[in-house]
Amino acid sequence: MTAGAAFWDRFADRYAARPIRDVAAYEAMLADAAARLQPGDRVLEIGCGTGGTAIRLAPGVLSYVATDFSAAMIRIAEAKPAPPGLRFQRAEAGALPEGGPVDAILAFNLLHLVEDLPGLLRALRGGLAPGGQLICKTWCFGDLPLRVRLAFRALRLVGLFPPARFLTEVQLRQALADAGFTIVATRVFGVRAQAPYIVARATEPLSGGVLLPVAESPRP
Repeated sequence: MTAGAAFWDRFADRYAARPIRDVAAYEAMLADAAARLQPGDRVLEIGCGTGGTAIRLAPGVLSYVATDFSAAMIRIAEAKPAPPGLRFQRAEAGALPEGGPVDAILAFNLLHLVEDLPGLLRALRGGLAPGGQLICKTWCFGDLPLRVRLAFRALRLVGLFPPARFLTEVQLRQALADAGFTIVATRVFGVRAQAPYIVARATEPLSGGVLLPVAESPRP
């Protein structure tokens, strides 16, 4: 469901070495996410990258499975000291840990990279326990100025920008509603309004789409 595994495998080491640009905004986002999780929660993070967020949030919940479709990203994540209850695994975004529905799914900087966003959101909705929550932060490149969008498209042509959807926030909100989510909170951490942080509850009856058991994806 996600495009560009080869891109992220190639850039994983560079990504891991890159410092967080806005530490205050990142810490504020982590604090908000942590406050929404309960000690007994089973959590799935999709698109976990090199695992920094998972390592920070996992101590506050019962179990935490962090997945990424990039083998290189998971390799880096697994090399870090991890708290009890945290497991990293290479998997597609639409995969669910064994044991049934989870209480929360986290998707930070991931949904704009998905080829079939409606399909993925329906699958995530199907993998949540009743009242479960999706916590996501998504780049809405469609809301950027035209000149910036054109620059990103040019960079993509030369392999310096990942395959990505140019979503607007309006489109993202509609996709969440169509998949059976109700948005309960929206915030912007930092100065980039085009990267909204959204918390959505699974409140509508499921109309299709189930998550698959986690299995290692074939290498690209």
